[in-house]
Amino acid sequence: MAISFSNIPSGVRVPLFYAEVDNSQANIGSNNLKALLIGQKVSSGKAEDGVPVLVTGDSQGKELFGHGSMLARMNSAFRENNSVGEVWAIAVSDPEGGKKASGTLTFSGTVTAAGTVYVYIGADCVAINIPNSSDAVAVAKAVTAGINAKTDLPVTAEASEGVVTIQAKNTGAYGNDIALQLNFQGYAAGEELPEGIACEVATLSGGSGEVDLEAVITAMGDESYDFIAMPYADGAHIASFTTEMNDKTGRWSPTRQIYGHVYTAKRDTVSNLQAVGKGLNDQHLTVMAVEPKCPSLAVEVLGALVGSCLTAIQNDPARPLQTLELVGITPSPIGKRFTLTEKQTLLTSGIATSYVAGGYVRIERCITTYQTNSLGDADTSYLDSNTLHSLAYIIRRLKSVVTSKYPRCKLADDGTHYGPGQAIVTPSVIKSEIIAMYSRLETEGIVENAEAFAENLIVERNASDPNRVDVLLPPDLVNQLRIFATLVQFRLQYNE
Repeated sequence: MAISFSNIPSGVRVPLFYAEVDNSQANIGSNNLKALLIGQKVSSGKAEDGVPVLVTGDSQGKELFGHGSMLARMNSAFRENNSVGEVWAIAVSDPEGGKKASGTLTFSGTVTAAGTVYVYIGADCVAINIPNSSDAVAVAKAVTAGINAKTDLPVTAEASEGVVTIQAKNTGAYGNDIALQLNFQGYAAGEELPEGIACEVATLSGGSGEVDLEAVITAMGDESYDFIAMPYADGAHIASFTTEMNDKTGRWSPTRQIYGHVYTAKRDTVSNLQAVGKGLNDQHLTVMAVEPKCPSLAVEVLGALVGSCLTAIQNDPARPLQTLELVGITPSPIGKRFTLTEKQTLLTSGIATSYVAGGYVRIERCITTYQTNSLGDADTSYLDSNTLHSLAYIIRRLKSVVTSKYPRCKLADDGTHYGPGQAIVTPSVIKSEIIAMYSRLETEGIVENAEAFAENLIVERNASDPNRVDVLLPPDLVNQLRIFATLVQFRLQYNE
């Protein structure tokens, strides 16, 4: 018998005892999933533009990207849903020539009874106590001071002659997404303007300017990121990531093998969201719909979505994401939420949806934008994001087995008579190894039908290259319980 040693030389003559350690049979193939957050910082942020940085907590995110910045708020939303996940971020500065969105609160009258002004910036409430006899100018100054005192808000305020001008901290269309309103909770919650004054609200608008994500994609390099939070849900930015993720030359290609999934969120009407979804067809992209009246920012919904999904997928890539809570996200008012019919429209147009239960926003179905095959025919093979996460999990497990157990093996035909301990494999040995791996995956609930898999698995030596093994891997991915349908066929009385 000839055992294949890696480090002990065959001709050594110096006595006595030699031992080498081989870990090739010990790898259990676990993976630590990582998230990547992309977004704009403000000038006070310490992070360098276009450089990936590890973000270990909420406070560090505010220091790196600036209090109230797009990226800081996305990171905060992520951390509300995932306190331990590994998060990296790539910050970009505001685009040159861009404009900041702005809105106004125009006060009039004089307070006749002391009260409180409740200003909502997105889902954040700023409560400002107003003393009796305050005129519009005094009220505006008090509101401005109250807003600016909360440094984590995505806006700043400035008062002039009874008018509060509220401006986004970041340039671009992002600022147009910041809701501005008074007394969101309404009279029932005790929120109303103090007697004697009125206020006219002009919501934020006018934000413009596009960031260039080319440097971001370059900075990503070949580093693996399983969840990529990309807040720019427009065609050009999505197209750049479609190229980065593609199966031929991108992260899912055989040459790069990095994998990952891109998530974004978009606030719009059902008809506009439907149009967006119909214009996309990418299995590596999920677009989460945000209702027009949802107070929370779209980037906050995105951060919460990625944070919640990472935890779940890390534990089990095949388990459905439905019902997962998006912690910290404020739901739209009753009557302003998407209806069942509207959500069915979105889900058949490549747009993911959420719902509200018990006052909490939850994931309803996290689908991809993939809808048709290369011939334009309807195709549901990549409908749910679980499919992609499960495939990445399986491929990585197989890669781990091959690279751990057979990194320096010789390859021989089946039936070759070689001694035990030799670093030689045959197609049948590899096939047995894959079947054993599949059995373990079935036990873990990632796949099913192990017997059918074994029958359809093909492992063969390449006819042209004697150093190559070709494998047809036919995993049957375990499915998710999505729909429970029952016919309630009742009786008033069973006949005896």
